[in-house]
Amino acid sequence: MEWTREQRYTRIEEVSEEMYVALEEKVKKSKWRQTFHIQPPTGLLNDPNGFSYYNGEYHLFYQWFPLGPVHGIKYWYHTKSKDLVHWENVGIAIRPNDAIDSHGAYSGSGIEHEGKLHLFYTGNTRDEQWIRHPYQCLAVMDDQLHIVKRKQAVIEDVPTGYTEHFRDPKVWKHKDTFYMLIGAQRENETGCVVLYSSKDLLNWSFEGEIKTTLDEFGYMWECPDYFELDGKGVLIFSPQGLESIEDAYQNIYQSGYLTGDELNLETKTFSHDEFHELDRGFDFYAPQTMVDVKGRRILVGWMGLPEIEYPTDVDGWAHCLTLPRELSIQNGKLIQRPIRELEKLRKSEHQAEFILKNEKRTHESFNGTRYELICDFTNKAADQFGIEIRASSEEKTTISFDVKEEKLIFDRTLSGVEVPGKEYGTIRKCHVKGESLKLHIFVDTSSVELFVNDGEEVFTSRIFPKQGSDGIRFFANGGEAVVRAKIYELSSMNES
Repeated sequence: MEWTREQRYTRIEEVSEEMYVALEEKVKKSKWRQTFHIQPPTGLLNDPNGFSYYNGEYHLFYQWFPLGPVHGIKYWYHTKSKDLVHWENVGIAIRPNDAIDSHGAYSGSGIEHEGKLHLFYTGNTRDEQWIRHPYQCLAVMDDQLHIVKRKQAVIEDVPTGYTEHFRDPKVWKHKDTFYMLIGAQRENETGCVVLYSSKDLLNWSFEGEIKTTLDEFGYMWECPDYFELDGKGVLIFSPQGLESIEDAYQNIYQSGYLTGDELNLETKTFSHDEFHELDRGFDFYAPQTMVDVKGRRILVGWMGLPEIEYPTDVDGWAHCLTLPRELSIQNGKLIQRPIRELEKLRKSEHQAEFILKNEKRTHESFNGTRYELICDFTNKAADQFGIEIRASSEEKTTISFDVKEEKLIFDRTLSGVEVPGKEYGTIRKCHVKGESLKLHIFVDTSSVELFVNDGEEVFTSRIFPKQGSDGIRFFANGGEAVVRAKIYELSSMNES
Protein backbone atom coordinates (compact mmCIF):
# COMPACT_ATOMS: atom_id res chain seq x y z
CA MET A 1 0.00 0.00 0.00
CA GLU A 2 1.01 3.62 -0.50
CA TRP A 3 1.38 5.45 2.80
CA THR A 4 0.23 9.07 2.81
CA ARG A 5 2.09 11.76 4.72
CA GLU A 6 -0.80 11.90 7.17
CA GLN A 7 -0.52 8.16 7.84
CA ARG A 8 3.26 8.34 8.25
CA TYR A 9 2.88 11.07 10.84
CA THR A 10 0.11 9.41 12.82
CA ARG A 11 1.31 8.81 16.39
CA ILE A 12 0.79 5.60 18.30
CA GLU A 13 -1.07 7.65 20.92
CA GLU A 14 -3.66 8.55 18.26
CA VAL A 15 -4.77 5.01 17.38
CA SER A 16 -7.06 2.79 19.41
CA GLU A 17 -5.72 0.04 21.63
CA GLU A 18 -7.72 -2.47 19.60
CA MET A 19 -6.07 -1.35 16.37
CA TYR A 20 -2.58 -1.64 17.82
CA VAL A 21 -3.24 -5.04 19.42
CA ALA A 22 -4.46 -6.31 16.04
CA LEU A 23 -1.20 -5.12 14.47
CA GLU A 24 0.79 -6.89 17.20
CA GLU A 25 -1.04 -10.12 16.51
CA LYS A 26 -0.45 -9.81 12.78
CA VAL A 27 3.29 -9.31 13.36
CA LYS A 28 3.51 -12.28 15.73
CA LYS A 29 2.16 -14.55 12.98
CA SER A 30 4.85 -13.52 10.50
CA LYS A 31 6.89 -16.51 9.31
CA TRP A 32 9.99 -14.31 9.07
CA ARG A 33 10.27 -13.37 12.77
CA GLN A 34 13.80 -13.76 14.08
CA THR A 35 14.74 -15.75 17.19
CA PHE A 36 18.02 -14.31 18.49
CA HIS A 37 18.04 -10.82 16.98
CA ILE A 38 16.54 -7.58 18.26
CA GLN A 39 13.45 -6.80 16.18
CA PRO A 40 10.53 -4.38 16.57
CA PRO A 41 7.28 -5.47 18.25
CA THR A 42 5.49 -3.83 15.31
CA GLY A 43 6.31 -1.41 12.53
CA LEU A 44 9.73 -0.32 11.37
CA LEU A 45 13.06 -0.47 13.21
CA ASN A 46 16.09 1.34 11.88
CA ASP A 47 19.21 2.98 13.40
CA PRO A 48 20.54 1.69 16.74
CA ASN A 49 20.76 4.60 19.21
CA GLY A 50 22.09 5.39 22.69
CA PHE A 51 24.07 2.14 22.93
CA SER A 52 25.48 2.19 26.48
CA TYR A 53 26.51 0.23 29.54
CA TYR A 54 24.81 1.82 32.52
CA ASN A 55 23.95 0.69 36.05
CA GLY A 56 25.03 -2.92 35.45
CA GLU A 57 23.14 -3.43 32.19
CA TYR A 58 23.51 -2.84 28.47
CA HIS A 59 20.98 -0.39 27.08
CA LEU A 60 20.16 -0.19 23.41
CA PHE A 61 17.59 2.05 21.80
CA TYR A 62 16.48 2.14 18.20
CA GLN A 63 14.52 4.26 15.77
CA TRP A 64 10.93 3.06 15.67
CA PHE A 65 7.83 3.87 13.67
CA PRO A 66 5.20 1.77 15.46
CA LEU A 67 2.35 1.66 12.97
CA GLY A 68 3.83 0.12 9.84
CA PRO A 69 6.90 -0.97 7.85
CA VAL A 70 7.65 2.53 6.54
CA HIS A 71 9.65 5.57 7.62
CA GLY A 72 7.18 7.70 9.54
CA ILE A 73 7.33 9.74 12.74
CA LYS A 74 10.18 8.22 14.77
CA TYR A 75 10.21 7.24 18.43
CA TRP A 76 13.08 5.78 20.45
CA TYR A 77 12.34 2.24 21.61
CA HIS A 78 14.30 0.80 24.56
CA THR A 79 15.63 -2.72 25.09
CA LYS A 80 18.13 -3.88 27.73
CA SER A 81 20.34 -6.86 28.55
CA LYS A 82 22.75 -8.15 31.16
CA ASP A 83 24.85 -10.13 28.66
CA LEU A 84 24.33 -8.66 25.14
CA VAL A 85 22.55 -11.89 24.17
CA HIS A 86 19.25 -12.08 26.06
CA TRP A 87 17.34 -8.83 25.54
CA GLU A 88 14.29 -7.54 27.39
CA ASN A 89 11.97 -4.98 25.84
CA VAL A 90 11.41 -1.95 28.07
CA GLY A 91 9.13 0.05 25.76
CA ILE A 92 9.02 3.55 24.35
CA ALA A 93 11.89 5.70 25.65
CA ILE A 94 11.46 8.99 23.80
CA ARG A 95 8.21 10.26 22.34
CA PRO A 96 8.27 13.01 19.68
CA ASN A 97 5.73 15.20 21.46
CA ASP A 98 7.49 18.54 21.99
CA ALA A 99 8.06 21.55 19.76
CA ILE A 100 11.74 20.63 19.30
CA ASP A 101 11.03 17.05 18.12
CA SER A 102 7.49 17.41 16.73
CA HIS A 103 8.16 15.36 13.59
CA GLY A 104 10.42 12.69 15.01
CA ALA A 105 13.09 11.81 17.55
CA TYR A 106 15.98 11.02 15.22
CA SER A 107 19.23 9.18 15.94
CA GLY A 108 21.78 9.90 18.63
CA SER A 109 23.93 8.47 21.40
CA GLY A 110 24.21 7.98 25.16
CA ILE A 111 26.82 8.84 27.81
CA GLU A 112 26.78 8.34 31.57
CA HIS A 113 27.34 11.46 33.67
CA GLU A 114 26.78 12.04 37.39
CA GLY A 115 25.04 8.69 37.80
CA LYS A 116 22.54 9.18 34.98
CA LEU A 117 22.44 8.20 31.33
CA HIS A 118 22.31 11.26 29.08
CA LEU A 119 20.66 10.56 25.72
CA PHE A 120 21.36 12.99 22.88
CA TYR A 121 19.24 12.92 19.74
CA THR A 122 18.18 15.06 16.81
CA GLY A 123 14.71 16.52 17.06
CA ASN A 124 13.13 16.67 13.62
CA THR A 125 10.65 19.51 13.04
CA ARG A 126 8.79 20.79 10.00
CA ASP A 127 6.99 24.06 9.40
CA GLU A 128 3.80 24.62 7.41
CA GLN A 129 5.80 24.65 4.16
CA TRP A 130 7.35 21.32 5.22
CA ILE A 131 10.77 22.93 5.64
CA ARG A 132 12.88 21.04 8.16
CA HIS A 133 14.65 22.52 11.16
CA PRO A 134 16.78 20.11 13.20
CA TYR A 135 17.43 20.55 16.93
CA GLN A 136 19.98 18.64 19.00
CA CYS A 137 18.09 17.46 22.07
CA LEU A 138 18.73 15.83 25.44
CA ALA A 139 16.83 13.31 27.55
CA VAL A 140 18.12 11.96 30.87
CA MET A 141 17.48 8.46 32.27
CA ASP A 142 17.92 7.56 35.94
CA ASP A 143 18.69 4.17 37.49
CA GLN A 144 14.95 3.40 37.64
CA LEU A 145 14.82 3.77 33.83
CA HIS A 146 12.72 6.91 34.17
CA ILE A 147 13.45 9.31 31.30
CA VAL A 148 12.91 13.07 31.38
CA LYS A 149 13.24 15.11 28.19
CA ARG A 150 14.74 18.56 28.35
CA LYS A 151 12.26 21.01 26.81
CA GLN A 152 14.96 23.27 25.38
CA ALA A 153 17.39 22.05 22.74
CA VAL A 154 21.09 22.01 23.62
CA ILE A 155 21.91 23.12 20.04
CA GLU A 156 19.16 25.16 18.41
CA ASP A 157 20.62 26.22 15.08
CA VAL A 158 22.55 24.87 12.12
CA PRO A 159 25.87 26.70 11.65
CA THR A 160 26.39 28.83 8.56
CA GLY A 161 27.52 26.80 5.57
CA TYR A 162 25.41 23.69 6.25
CA THR A 163 21.93 22.55 5.20
CA GLU A 164 18.97 21.20 7.16
CA HIS A 165 20.61 17.74 6.96
CA PHE A 166 22.37 18.07 10.30
CA ARG A 167 21.81 15.17 12.68
CA ASP A 168 22.83 12.08 14.68
CA PRO A 169 24.92 13.48 17.60
CA LYS A 170 27.61 11.15 18.99
CA VAL A 171 28.99 12.29 22.36
CA TRP A 172 32.15 11.22 24.21
CA LYS A 173 34.41 12.60 26.90
CA HIS A 174 38.13 13.41 26.61
CA LYS A 175 39.85 14.54 29.81
CA ASP A 176 37.51 17.14 31.34
CA THR A 177 35.66 18.08 28.13
CA PHE A 178 32.71 16.52 26.31
CA TYR A 179 32.75 16.39 22.51
CA MET A 180 29.94 15.85 20.02
CA LEU A 181 30.13 14.81 16.37
CA ILE A 182 27.19 15.62 14.10
CA GLY A 183 26.66 14.28 10.59
CA ALA A 184 26.19 17.13 8.14
CA GLN A 185 25.72 18.29 4.58
CA ARG A 186 27.51 21.36 3.31
CA GLU A 187 25.61 23.93 1.27
CA ASN A 188 27.37 22.59 -1.84
CA GLU A 189 25.66 19.24 -1.10
CA THR A 190 28.72 17.29 0.01
CA GLY A 191 28.93 15.31 3.24
CA CYS A 192 31.08 15.87 6.33
CA VAL A 193 31.05 15.79 10.13
CA VAL A 194 31.32 18.73 12.50
CA LEU A 195 32.54 19.03 16.09
CA TYR A 196 31.10 20.68 19.22
CA SER A 197 32.51 20.85 22.76
CA SER A 198 31.00 21.30 26.22
CA LYS A 199 32.01 21.26 29.87
CA ASP A 200 28.58 20.34 31.25
CA LEU A 201 26.61 18.56 28.44
CA LEU A 202 24.18 21.49 28.34
CA ASN A 203 26.10 24.39 26.80
CA TRP A 204 27.79 23.50 23.52
CA SER A 205 30.28 25.46 21.40
CA PHE A 206 30.71 24.95 17.67
CA GLU A 207 34.35 24.03 17.02
CA GLY A 208 34.20 23.54 13.26
CA GLU A 209 34.39 20.81 10.68
CA ILE A 210 36.54 17.70 11.03
CA LYS A 211 39.22 17.95 8.35
CA THR A 212 39.68 14.80 6.27
CA THR A 213 40.90 14.24 2.71
CA LEU A 214 37.37 13.28 1.61
CA ASP A 215 36.11 16.68 0.55
CA GLU A 216 33.70 15.28 -2.04
CA PHE A 217 32.59 11.86 -0.84
CA GLY A 218 28.84 11.53 -1.12
CA TYR A 219 26.18 14.14 -0.45
CA MET A 220 25.54 13.41 3.26
CA TRP A 221 27.40 11.66 6.10
CA GLU A 222 25.01 10.04 8.57
CA CYS A 223 25.55 8.47 12.01
CA PRO A 224 29.16 9.52 12.75
CA ASP A 225 31.08 7.74 15.52
CA TYR A 226 34.61 8.45 16.70
CA PHE A 227 36.74 6.41 19.12
CA GLU A 228 40.32 5.39 19.77
CA LEU A 229 41.35 1.75 19.70
CA ASP A 230 44.71 0.00 19.83
CA GLY A 231 46.52 3.35 19.50
CA LYS A 232 44.56 4.44 16.43
CA GLY A 233 41.76 6.90 15.81
CA VAL A 234 38.67 5.48 14.09
CA LEU A 235 35.94 7.52 12.39
CA ILE A 236 32.83 5.56 11.39
CA PHE A 237 30.12 7.14 9.25
CA SER A 238 27.49 6.27 6.65
CA PRO A 239 28.00 8.28 3.45
CA GLN A 240 25.09 8.63 1.05
CA GLY A 241 25.55 9.10 -2.68
CA LEU A 242 28.66 7.04 -3.48
CA GLU A 243 28.97 5.59 -6.97
CA SER A 244 29.78 1.87 -7.12
CA ILE A 245 33.39 1.01 -8.00
CA GLU A 246 34.00 -2.62 -9.05
CA ASP A 247 33.00 -4.70 -5.98
CA ALA A 248 32.70 -1.70 -3.65
CA TYR A 249 29.72 0.52 -2.78
CA GLN A 250 27.13 -1.80 -4.30
CA ASN A 251 24.23 -0.97 -1.95
CA ILE A 252 21.97 2.05 -2.12
CA TYR A 253 23.92 3.56 0.82
CA GLN A 254 27.17 2.54 2.53
CA SER A 255 28.68 2.37 6.00
CA GLY A 256 32.41 2.43 6.57
CA TYR A 257 35.35 3.83 8.47
CA LEU A 258 38.65 5.65 8.39
CA THR A 259 41.60 4.71 10.62
CA GLY A 260 44.55 6.95 11.32
CA ASP A 261 46.26 9.02 13.95
CA GLU A 262 44.18 10.11 16.92
CA LEU A 263 41.90 13.04 16.11
CA ASN A 264 43.58 16.36 16.85
CA LEU A 265 40.88 18.14 18.83
CA GLU A 266 42.69 21.49 18.61
CA THR A 267 43.10 21.64 14.84
CA LYS A 268 40.16 19.27 14.18
CA THR A 269 42.41 17.38 11.76
CA PHE A 270 42.07 13.64 11.25
CA SER A 271 45.02 12.11 9.32
CA HIS A 272 43.70 8.83 7.98
CA ASP A 273 44.01 5.92 5.56
CA GLU A 274 41.52 5.07 2.82
CA PHE A 275 37.81 4.51 3.44
CA HIS A 276 36.83 0.87 4.10
CA GLU A 277 33.34 -0.58 4.03
CA LEU A 278 32.37 -2.10 7.36
CA ASP A 279 30.19 -4.80 5.87
CA ARG A 280 30.24 -6.39 2.41
CA GLY A 281 26.71 -7.76 2.51
CA PHE A 282 23.36 -6.47 1.33
CA ASP A 283 21.72 -5.23 4.53
CA PHE A 284 23.83 -3.14 6.87
CA TYR A 285 23.70 0.55 7.78
CA ALA A 286 24.02 3.18 10.52
CA PRO A 287 26.20 1.27 13.03
CA GLN A 288 26.94 2.54 16.53
CA THR A 289 29.61 1.52 19.05
CA MET A 290 30.14 1.65 22.81
CA VAL A 291 32.72 0.55 25.39
CA ASP A 292 31.52 -2.09 27.82
CA VAL A 293 32.55 -2.78 31.41
CA LYS A 294 35.30 -5.11 30.16
CA GLY A 295 36.84 -2.36 28.04
CA ARG A 296 35.73 -3.87 24.76
CA ARG A 297 34.59 -1.73 21.84
CA ILE A 298 31.27 -3.27 20.72
CA LEU A 299 29.42 -2.46 17.47
CA VAL A 300 25.78 -3.01 16.52
CA GLY A 301 24.29 -2.07 13.16
CA TRP A 302 20.89 -1.81 11.50
CA MET A 303 20.28 -4.97 9.46
CA GLY A 304 18.47 -3.17 6.70
CA LEU A 305 18.63 -0.19 4.37
CA PRO A 306 16.42 2.81 3.61
CA GLU A 307 14.22 2.87 0.52
CA ILE A 308 14.23 -0.92 0.03
CA GLU A 309 11.09 -3.06 0.29
CA TYR A 310 11.29 -6.31 2.26
CA PRO A 311 9.02 -9.39 2.32
CA THR A 312 8.14 -8.68 5.97
CA ASP A 313 6.39 -5.45 4.94
CA VAL A 314 3.10 -7.25 4.27
CA ASP A 315 3.23 -8.60 7.83
CA GLY A 316 3.35 -5.12 9.36
CA TRP A 317 7.02 -4.96 10.38
CA ALA A 318 10.50 -4.41 8.95
CA HIS A 319 14.14 -4.89 9.92
CA CYS A 320 16.21 -5.98 12.91
CA LEU A 321 19.61 -5.24 14.43
CA THR A 322 22.84 -7.17 13.85
CA LEU A 323 24.49 -9.33 16.46
CA PRO A 324 26.99 -7.39 18.58
CA ARG A 325 30.58 -7.43 17.27
CA GLU A 326 33.80 -6.87 19.19
CA LEU A 327 36.20 -4.54 17.37
CA SER A 328 39.98 -4.57 17.17
CA ILE A 329 42.57 -3.22 14.72
CA GLN A 330 45.07 -5.29 12.76
CA ASN A 331 47.41 -3.66 10.22
CA GLY A 332 45.25 -0.54 10.15
CA LYS A 333 42.08 -2.53 9.44
CA LEU A 334 39.06 -2.83 11.69
CA ILE A 335 38.45 -6.47 12.64
CA GLN A 336 34.92 -7.48 13.67
CA ARG A 337 34.27 -10.68 15.63
CA PRO A 338 31.00 -11.94 17.11
CA ILE A 339 31.06 -11.39 20.86
CA ARG A 340 31.94 -14.49 22.91
CA GLU A 341 28.72 -14.25 24.93
CA LEU A 342 26.84 -15.59 21.89
CA GLU A 343 28.18 -19.01 22.85
CA LYS A 344 25.44 -19.00 25.54
CA LEU A 345 22.94 -19.68 22.75
CA ARG A 346 24.64 -22.92 21.72
CA LYS A 347 22.77 -26.20 22.23
CA SER A 348 23.65 -29.41 20.43
CA GLU A 349 26.99 -29.65 18.56
CA HIS A 350 27.87 -31.79 15.52
CA GLN A 351 31.15 -32.08 13.63
CA ALA A 352 32.10 -33.31 10.19
CA GLU A 353 35.13 -33.48 7.92
CA PHE A 354 35.07 -33.91 4.15
CA ILE A 355 37.57 -34.29 1.35
CA LEU A 356 35.68 -32.71 -1.53
CA LYS A 357 36.80 -33.92 -4.96
CA ASN A 358 35.00 -31.86 -7.59
CA GLU A 359 31.68 -32.66 -5.90
CA LYS A 360 28.89 -31.52 -3.58
CA ARG A 361 28.37 -33.25 -0.20
CA THR A 362 25.84 -33.16 2.65
CA HIS A 363 25.84 -34.55 6.19
CA GLU A 364 22.78 -35.81 8.06
CA SER A 365 23.46 -33.62 11.12
CA PHE A 366 24.02 -30.42 9.13
CA ASN A 367 20.72 -28.65 8.45
CA GLY A 368 18.32 -26.20 10.03
CA THR A 369 16.98 -22.65 10.03
CA ARG A 370 18.63 -21.39 13.24
CA TYR A 371 22.26 -22.26 13.89
CA GLU A 372 25.89 -21.25 14.17
CA LEU A 373 28.24 -22.87 11.65
CA ILE A 374 32.06 -22.76 11.66
CA CYS A 375 33.85 -24.09 8.56
CA ASP A 376 37.60 -24.31 7.94
CA PHE A 377 38.44 -24.89 4.28
CA THR A 378 41.86 -25.89 2.95
CA ASN A 379 42.31 -25.80 -0.79
CA LYS A 380 44.25 -28.62 -2.44
CA ALA A 381 43.63 -27.98 -6.13
CA ALA A 382 40.08 -26.66 -6.51
CA ASP A 383 39.15 -23.67 -8.64
CA GLN A 384 36.26 -22.82 -6.34
CA PHE A 385 34.91 -24.15 -3.05
CA GLY A 386 32.34 -23.21 -0.46
CA ILE A 387 28.96 -23.91 1.04
CA GLU A 388 25.27 -23.65 0.25
CA ILE A 389 22.93 -22.87 3.18
CA ARG A 390 19.14 -22.73 3.57
CA ALA A 391 19.20 -25.03 0.55
CA SER A 392 16.55 -27.14 -1.18
CA SER A 393 15.98 -28.34 -4.74
CA GLU A 394 14.88 -24.80 -5.69
CA GLU A 395 16.61 -22.46 -3.25
CA LYS A 396 20.05 -21.81 -1.81
CA THR A 397 22.27 -19.07 -0.45
CA THR A 398 25.80 -19.66 -1.73
CA ILE A 399 29.05 -18.62 -0.07
CA SER A 400 32.08 -19.47 -2.21
CA PHE A 401 35.73 -18.64 -2.73
CA ASP A 402 37.14 -18.11 -6.21
CA VAL A 403 40.75 -19.28 -6.00
CA LYS A 404 42.02 -17.54 -9.14
CA GLU A 405 40.45 -14.17 -8.35
CA GLU A 406 41.02 -14.55 -4.58
CA LYS A 407 37.49 -13.36 -3.93
CA LEU A 408 34.85 -14.34 -1.42
CA ILE A 409 31.43 -14.39 -3.12
CA PHE A 410 28.05 -14.14 -1.36
CA ASP A 411 25.19 -15.01 -3.72
CA ARG A 412 21.53 -14.67 -2.72
CA THR A 413 20.11 -14.91 -6.25
CA LEU A 414 18.19 -18.06 -5.27
CA SER A 415 17.74 -17.27 -1.57
CA GLY A 416 13.96 -17.15 -1.82
CA VAL A 417 10.99 -16.21 -3.95
CA GLU A 418 11.40 -12.60 -2.83
CA VAL A 419 14.92 -11.14 -2.85
CA PRO A 420 14.94 -7.52 -1.62
CA GLY A 421 16.77 -4.81 -3.53
CA LYS A 422 17.25 -6.82 -6.72
CA GLU A 423 17.90 -3.60 -8.63
CA TYR A 424 21.20 -3.36 -6.74
CA GLY A 425 22.24 -6.90 -7.67
CA THR A 426 22.10 -10.26 -5.91
CA ILE A 427 25.84 -10.96 -5.57
CA ARG A 428 28.46 -9.34 -3.34
CA LYS A 429 32.22 -9.94 -3.52
CA CYS A 430 35.42 -8.84 -1.86
CA HIS A 431 39.10 -9.70 -2.03
CA VAL A 432 40.36 -12.28 0.48
CA LYS A 433 43.87 -13.74 0.49
CA GLY A 434 45.07 -17.23 1.30
CA GLU A 435 44.72 -20.90 0.43
CA SER A 436 42.80 -21.54 3.66
CA LEU A 437 39.51 -19.95 4.58
CA LYS A 438 37.47 -19.76 7.79
CA LEU A 439 33.75 -19.04 7.57
CA HIS A 440 31.86 -18.32 10.80
CA ILE A 441 28.14 -18.10 10.02
CA PHE A 442 25.07 -17.21 12.10
CA VAL A 443 21.78 -18.18 10.48
CA ASP A 444 18.44 -17.00 11.89
CA THR A 445 14.94 -17.34 10.43
CA SER A 446 15.47 -14.61 7.85
CA SER A 447 19.11 -13.54 8.05
CA VAL A 448 22.73 -14.59 7.57
CA GLU A 449 25.77 -12.99 9.22
CA LEU A 450 29.06 -14.23 7.81
CA PHE A 451 32.42 -13.53 9.48
CA VAL A 452 35.36 -14.34 7.19
CA ASN A 453 38.78 -15.29 8.61
CA ASP A 454 37.96 -14.25 12.18
CA GLY A 455 36.38 -10.94 11.23
CA GLU A 456 38.67 -9.79 8.43
CA GLU A 457 35.49 -9.24 6.38
CA VAL A 458 31.79 -9.45 7.28
CA PHE A 459 28.72 -10.02 5.09
CA THR A 460 25.28 -9.27 6.60
CA SER A 461 22.17 -10.16 4.65
CA ARG A 462 18.47 -10.80 5.00
CA ILE A 463 17.18 -13.87 3.18
CA PHE A 464 13.62 -15.18 2.84
CA PRO A 465 13.61 -18.86 1.82
CA LYS A 466 10.68 -21.25 2.07
CA GLN A 467 10.17 -23.23 5.26
CA GLY A 468 11.54 -26.47 3.74
CA SER A 469 14.79 -24.85 2.60
CA ASP A 470 16.98 -25.98 5.48
CA GLY A 471 19.78 -27.98 3.85
CA ILE A 472 23.55 -27.41 4.03
CA ARG A 473 25.78 -28.50 1.14
CA PHE A 474 29.59 -28.35 0.92
CA PHE A 475 31.22 -28.24 -2.50
CA ALA A 476 34.46 -28.01 -4.46
CA ASN A 477 34.67 -27.38 -8.20
CA GLY A 478 37.56 -28.11 -10.56
CA GLY A 479 39.66 -29.99 -8.00
CA GLU A 480 40.01 -30.93 -4.34
CA ALA A 481 39.40 -29.11 -1.05
CA VAL A 482 39.17 -30.20 2.58
CA VAL A 483 36.57 -28.84 5.01
CA ARG A 484 36.27 -29.27 8.77
CA ALA A 485 32.94 -28.07 10.10
CA LYS A 486 31.09 -27.62 13.39
CA ILE A 487 27.42 -26.73 13.73
CA TYR A 488 25.53 -25.62 16.83
CA GLU A 489 21.79 -25.47 17.12
CA LEU A 490 20.96 -22.15 18.80
CA SER A 491 18.32 -21.31 21.36
CA SER A 492 16.08 -18.28 21.16
CA MET A 493 17.32 -15.23 23.04
CA ASN A 494 14.10 -15.43 25.08
CA GLU A 495 14.88 -18.96 26.28
CA SER A 496 16.55 -19.25 29.67
